[in-house]
Amino acid sequence: MNGGRIGIMNFKTIFKSLKNKDMLKRVLIVFGLLIVYRFLAHIPVPLGEPATFQEAVASIIQQSDFGSFLNLVSGGGLTTFSILLVGISPYITASIVVQLVTKAIPRLEELSQDGETGRRKISQWTRILAVPLAIVQSIAYIFILYQSVLSSNAALAYTPTTADWMLSVTAMVAGSIILMWFGELITEQGIGNGISIIIFASIISQLPTTLASLGTALFDTSAGSLSLFGWFNLPVNPTIFWIVLGFAIALLIVIYFLVKLNEAQRVITVNYAKRVHGNSTYGGIKSILPLKLIAAGVVPVIFATAFLSLPALIGQLIQTINPEGTFGTTLVTLFTAPSASNFATYYPNGITAQWFFYPALYFALVVLFTYFYTSIIFNTNEIADNLQKQGGFIEGIRPGNQTAKYLGKTINRLNLFGALALGIIAMLPFLTDYVFIVLTGTPIGLSLSGTGLLIIVTVALENLRQVNSRALMVTYDEYK
Repeated sequence: MNGGRIGIMNFKTIFKSLKNKDMLKRVLIVFGLLIVYRFLAHIPVPLGEPATFQEAVASIIQQSDFGSFLNLVSGGGLTTFSILLVGISPYITASIVVQLVTKAIPRLEELSQDGETGRRKISQWTRILAVPLAIVQSIAYIFILYQSVLSSNAALAYTPTTADWMLSVTAMVAGSIILMWFGELITEQGIGNGISIIIFASIISQLPTTLASLGTALFDTSAGSLSLFGWFNLPVNPTIFWIVLGFAIALLIVIYFLVKLNEAQRVITVNYAKRVHGNSTYGGIKSILPLKLIAAGVVPVIFATAFLSLPALIGQLIQTINPEGTFGTTLVTLFTAPSASNFATYYPNGITAQWFFYPALYFALVVLFTYFYTSIIFNTNEIADNLQKQGGFIEGIRPGNQTAKYLGKTINRLNLFGALALGIIAMLPFLTDYVFIVLTGTPIGLSLSGTGLLIIVTVALENLRQVNSRALMVTYDEYK
């Protein structure tokens, strides 16, 4: 196994390519679409008092890890109760469903292998499926938020009519469709995947919230200031300063290892037998079959988060129906993700089982879904059959079933390390919140989770490759 190479990123060539009008136009279009996207993220849904609903949304996000993830992916659309509240989650859900169905239905699997035409057809069906999912999610979000507002005894200026509900749902569905359209327009520019870039921009947009929270705690000198060798005092909290410095160093280390994990792969050499047709000789060459350490990406984390959010939702419904019962309360207690506020509440009371139940189950599900999703996207029998048809073989391994078994054994070994790595990355928010509470007693919720950090690294590396490739194409004539 090797760490892989990020590729030769010639930033000088990238900047030189911006002198090309076509390249500059593409970059400006992408940035323009992202600016419009961030503007739309602050337009509230036309329902009731936006401030009242924003308070209800903030309460839901604190209680749900899945809500926090959706808020992260939507670029804060949940907290602002904007028309982009649903975001591109319907498209992501539709993509996952289509991928799963494609492997289960032979006709769709044949279509996916039918070159660019088949992929465009499947992409079109994915977008069509995303629309009804956006409608269902919009109705569900508005209903849950409205009930949360009513349960919190918050006074609304008026009672929403049927027309108000329809207008709100239409606005949220339109916002989701606009984001899908923006993603297509960005992809057409040829400098990166549009959906990935939108998710990247959404996560990056949440960084100011984290920095503001850290800055408030850092410059709080009520407990004293930092003395440097007795020469002068810095107007910062000494404990928070050293913790922030430690976390900054740890963040750089984590990013370094994330890059290595994302690029890590096992390279298998494939030999092709020589074939003689008349006076011509074909084959007799070698190629490589790269097996990524984390082939499933962040999909297992998304699956695990969505799976764990269901029991808490059921518990909340049971509490609404039977407030005096204990079953609903138990479900909500066990399946609510520990957050910074949760740790601040529980810590004075000592360590309890709730501190470890959700993170342990979360870790186990991430590992399980890593194996599950990798088995779907990496069909060893199909790869072995294709190699055999093309006259390819792995040295020392018989073609056919033996090759499939060898590939399956290899990918399972890689999955073990990849799944454990993904689980540890997913646990980073819990670990950081726990450390802050124990060391400082101050809850500091980090909006940038391990999953978000993994998405940032993955998307950044992939987009850099595409930008570098297009820059080389644009500046090719300048090389002699």
